[in-house]
Amino acid sequence: MSAPTPRLLVTGAGGLLGRELGEVLAGGRHTTLDRAMLDITDAAAVRHAVPGHDVVVNAAAWTDVDGAESDEAGATAVNGAGPANLARACARSGALLIHLSSDYVFSGETTVPWPEDAAPAPLNAYGRSKLAGERAVRGLLPAGGYVVRTGWLYGRHGPNFVRAVLRRAAETEFVDVVDDQHGQPTWARALADRLVTLAGLAAAGRAPAGIYHGTAAGRTTWYGFARTVFALHGLDPDRVRPTGSGTLAARPARRPRISVLGHDGWARAGLGPLPPWRRMIEAAVAEERSRAEPAVAEERSRAEPAGGERTRRRSA
Repeated sequence: MSAPTPRLLVTGAGGLLGRELGEVLAGGRHTTLDRAMLDITDAAAVRHAVPGHDVVVNAAAWTDVDGAESDEAGATAVNGAGPANLARACARSGALLIHLSSDYVFSGETTVPWPEDAAPAPLNAYGRSKLAGERAVRGLLPAGGYVVRTGWLYGRHGPNFVRAVLRRAAETEFVDVVDDQHGQPTWARALADRLVTLAGLAAAGRAPAGIYHGTAAGRTTWYGFARTVFALHGLDPDRVRPTGSGTLAARPARRPRISVLGHDGWARAGLGPLPPWRRMIEAAVAEERSRAEPAVAEERSRAEPAGGERTRRRSA
């Protein structure tokens, strides 16, 4: 289902998801602002930036999960107070707000996917900071605030699991990856496309405010995902070895064991869930190759001499 795209303001446009949003929206009458252009913790700057836009998509966030343990106030300033500033500015201007949140608002102790209305119970400071942002958006914009939870994001931009596991593959024969954390690897481009669709439906009054889960369908472990990444890149998946979280060096922040989200909320907007995670990574790798082919062809054409020159060299 498609809808006319309203004028969007994207915050956090320099990040993994923000850059994908910028590419999806390229050429339109939209505004994309990275952190240097707009610090969402600056209430005055936010009040100045929001007017003139129909929908704000907040992709700005503190994403250092372990760092939040030693600076929860700093994480909450970005992930909690920042969205509150945006929500107040949207309420003043009449704009809608789509705010990105996280699967980390849940404890991870479940046997079934977390529904949109499940009670949050974060395990760590990062999760608490994201929950603060959710509550600010829903409380300040009850009729115009949209919370989209996501997790396990990867893409062409910024650090992410796919890049990390391929880098490790180039450095060592075997790569140990945990097999006791479950989630939904989600391609940032697919999520960006869905957010733009949601913005259009919301502006047209065809998507009610509330909570949506922006993750791929299905589920896997980090180990299962790593094996798939290896296979799709022509590497032997048996080089990936399973290990438990307890065998790894201790990290400051506890991670949820089950980060699998349910997707029933999309039906309220007349939409189905996002594609399965395996189909997403296949599409991401195919796009990566299609982008690389023209560059390789151009490099070859520069390296090879012209046909006439080759003929002269052979006959010399």
